[in-house]
Amino acid sequence: MKIQAALWFWFVSSLPAQTSLKDQLITHYKTSAEFTIAVANAMPAENYGFRPNPEEMSYGELMAHIGAYVFLGCQAASGVRVPEFPGKITEWAKAQDQVEIDKATALPFLTGAFAFCNKAIESMAPESLEKRPANAGNLTGFEWLWQYFTHTAHHRGQAEVYLRLKGIQPPEYVF
Repeated sequence: MKIQAALWFWFVSSLPAQTSLKDQLITHYKTSAEFTIAVANAMPAENYGFRPNPEEMSYGELMAHIGAYVFLGCQAASGVRVPEFPGKITEWAKAQDQVEIDKATALPFLTGAFAFCNKAIESMAPESLEKRPANAGNLTGFEWLWQYFTHTAHHRGQAEVYLRLKGIQPPEYVF
């Protein structure tokens, strides 16, 4: 009987720990933040105005776009209010084609967006991932977070193309 109990204890203790969906989101948002900020850092400051063609956002605008939507998606999912955007970002949000975003503006904004989002996700009750937040449309908390996780990946990939067009090797992919 002692051998059976010891084997059972060994079997149960060797099983991988169950990780909640919320914990997985926290982990992957942190990884996405680190990788996105590495991509943002890879472009030299003098190239933040670069746009492959007139129809595309500049690199700086692309970083601001990612940050703005990380803030807004995480606010929609969690209900945590977004802090006021810094002056130049607010100007850009109102007249995107007329305000360039430099590296000194983009990086702190992007870093702040991910920090806000991680705190917002951590503050969410696990069951809120399955509910539709008030005043946030028809998506569940999880769907809002998934949508903007995917949105970030899409635009980060676009940023990597910008880097390659400038002859810069993007950071190695991390997930």
